[in-house]
Amino acid sequence: MPKVLDGAAIAAEIKREVAEEVKRLAARGMRPGLAAVLVGHVPASEIYVRSKVQTCGELGLYSDLITPPDTVTTEEMLRLIAELNARDDIDGILVQLPLPKQVDSKVLLDAVAPEKDVDGFHPVNAGRLQAGRPALAPCTPAGVIEILKRSGTPISGANAVVVGRSDIVGKPAAMLLLHENATVTICHSKTRDLGAVTRGADILVAAIGRPGFITPEMVKPGATVIDVGINRIDKREEFDRFFKGNAKREAAFAKRGSVIVGDVHPAAFEISSAYTPVPGGVGLLTIAMLMANTVRAAKMRRGL
Repeated sequence: MPKVLDGAAIAAEIKREVAEEVKRLAARGMRPGLAAVLVGHVPASEIYVRSKVQTCGELGLYSDLITPPDTVTTEEMLRLIAELNARDDIDGILVQLPLPKQVDSKVLLDAVAPEKDVDGFHPVNAGRLQAGRPALAPCTPAGVIEILKRSGTPISGANAVVVGRSDIVGKPAAMLLLHENATVTICHSKTRDLGAVTRGADILVAAIGRPGFITPEMVKPGATVIDVGINRIDKREEFDRFFKGNAKREAAFAKRGSVIVGDVHPAAFEISSAYTPVPGGVGLLTIAMLMANTVRAAKMRRGL
């Protein structure tokens, strides 16, 4: 039986460590602070951001939730970011995406001071990450590394294949694996004979954003499979493709009209030695790593 890599347990462990570090900093008169900028009223974003603010409170971090109206302009948002960049009580700035159409997201994210970019999206942090210098890494790829390390999965010398080349997950995940001395291959939808490449992976990271894209024949027996994907399916034929005969998922589909599936077909997990489930895997580490990044930003800003 493959081992299930429990994202909830690992996230809880990281949060405990963050809370302890916050206490140590408080003893020195410092309290890490996070500013969360939530524009307009997108229900999913509101739930996500409020969860982040709540976690700040639980771990002892200061948080400031800022809610501009959905009519806000790029210029107004740039002024807000400039104010947050200048505030000494704010160590991390989180701009929740998506933003309204009239706001230039790229210009806005680039305006965040790199030392406060706790999402790790700024080109300066991307460059520092590539150069192996101290940087704020994107939360999801950083979470992938934490799962591997804390589960005892050997990374050094392993053949790691990352399927997906996004700036948010695929590329930084590959770079972090490389820094841990893995031999890394980045694949994508245009890779020729993709299955031949993925079958060589000791560690397979799926981050391509397509439901069930990684099938059983694409997985090396005994590989560790990290599924970053979160895809909602609401069509019966799609559900049957992944979960036919699964009583628990059937009940969830009947109740909600949809279920979540990752980028890996559930049948492929059975071939692995260990895997992250969806839900319950990588996604649960994102907020924990955001908190860790905020503390890291606070210490880096103060030369600690």
